[in-house]
Amino acid sequence: MTKSHGNGRDDTRDRLAGACTARGKLWRAQSVAWEVSSGLVPYPQAMERMDALAAGVAAGERGEHAWLLEHPPLITAGTSARKEDLLRPDMLPVFNIGRGGQFTYHGPGQRVAYPILNLKERGRDVRCYVATLEQWIIDTLADFGISARREERLVGVWVDVPARLGGGMAKIAAIGVRVSRGVTRHGIALNVHPDLSHYDAIVPCGVREHGVTSMHALGVTATLAEVDAALRKHFERLFGPTVPFTTDDS
Repeated sequence: MTKSHGNGRDDTRDRLAGACTARGKLWRAQSVAWEVSSGLVPYPQAMERMDALAAGVAAGERGEHAWLLEHPPLITAGTSARKEDLLRPDMLPVFNIGRGGQFTYHGPGQRVAYPILNLKERGRDVRCYVATLEQWIIDTLADFGISARREERLVGVWVDVPARLGGGMAKIAAIGVRVSRGVTRHGIALNVHPDLSHYDAIVPCGVREHGVTSMHALGVTATLAEVDAALRKHFERLFGPTVPFTTDDS
């Protein structure tokens, strides 16, 4: 049975993440190519390239890859998306995709990261992988003085909003993954400074009773480059070393 704090914090997933990290289950000595794209990457183009990278990893033709990027404003619909949660269907383009989850927003100022990792070489534990992605975000936000956590029965990473900013609990990062042929696709979306009004188009991840926020909305005016540096540091601690991506790796 899941034990939780009064605020709903999920101790079971906390313990799982701690066990995975302590045992180094997801860590691997082989370096992961680390790529940060400039500009906005159109979603269909990103999915085509992500699938190609994942197919190369699955076939043993290339090494693992972590791709950081931004998308133009858009909505993605996961395999559990409900029609009634698309509140303004004409507001933004909607893309149906193969990852788990429901409706999610992507847009400028949001750091999207697609780790394309070989879980066959990392213990084959999908629950451990998701818990470690959560920890990756939580540890990154801690570097900027933001206390983030998991929540019982809710996906993603959550924070308490100060009373002076309206109070309550809000999601600051979304997680959605797919594993095919033992290789991970999709990943995380961390709100650094996106246009939060775009979330009016959906019920984010099907959660109606809580809102969404960003690092900037909480008063932390970090740049994407600063967030990327923290993400890379904690990725290396949890998943293993990285090397800069070059076009020769394509």
